[in-house]
Amino acid sequence: MDIKKDVFKREIEMCRKLSRENVGKCNWGICKDCGVLPLLVKLHEGILLEDRNEIEKEKDKILK
Repeated sequence: MDIKKDVFKREIEMCRKLSRENVGKCNWGICKDCGVLPLLVKLHEGILLEDRNEIEKEKDKILK
């Protein structure tokens, strides 16, 4: 199952907005522990991020 680019972008923007507004957390939990961003990357790009360093690098890139 793939998600389209516009859906991916919209979800990422929502994560960014909530992270900024709530200082690193949203209703799902704390951003540094969140699995939503790696899941979105997997569903959109087909890349499974398993290494903790890869996940942290991707989260940092996305949430900036």
